[in-house]
Amino acid sequence: MARKDADTRKQEIVDAAIRLADKVGPDRLTTEAVAQDVGITQPAVFRHFPKKQSLWEAVAKHISGRMQKRWARVLGDRNPADERLHALIAAQLTFIRGNPAIPAILFSRELHSGNDALRNAFYTLMGKFHGVIAGLIRAGVEEGTFRQDLDTRDAAFLVLGLVQGLAVRWSFSGKSFDIVEEGRRLFELQMSAFVDGGGNDRTGGPL
Repeated sequence: MARKDADTRKQEIVDAAIRLADKVGPDRLTTEAVAQDVGITQPAVFRHFPKKQSLWEAVAKHISGRMQKRWARVLGDRNPADERLHALIAAQLTFIRGNPAIPAILFSRELHSGNDALRNAFYTLMGKFHGVIAGLIRAGVEEGTFRQDLDTRDAAFLVLGLVQGLAVRWSFSGKSFDIVEEGRRLFELQMSAFVDGGGNDRTGGPL
């Protein structure tokens, strides 16, 4: 059997860490469990990631890269800003639904307390997401879809808070509801405050 190259093996280890984090929780995940899942020895894991912290940092980089690719696809569309904002939130929630360990990894106090690089990576990621949301809201104001007096940064924080809060509630509930459908319902309610008159037909488009 051909030996796998280092990049392929690293990606397998990262994927296993994310998958197992959903089963046992990121704080209880061990490199031994990751090694068993991949089918290698624990020392082999440490050859690619000398410290457990470096593995989590690779996980953060992987999650960040995949999220930002989805954001870029939405931003590349030529649709009106409000439609792209709906698509952005849908893409984010769909990604979380397909990777259920993400809320636990993103918001684990125990995991982040011992790894400044990991905490900073996710803080930077959330800052970028806020910036993308704010940019779309700003474009919606310029297009006349959203209220002219809307503070785009504050409005973006409200949207970001909705996504984060929903992700945590979904995780704590044991994934007992459809996070994308619930997001559609709550996001429509939130968007009604962003338009003149408390409503606008274009914000009623599909999430």
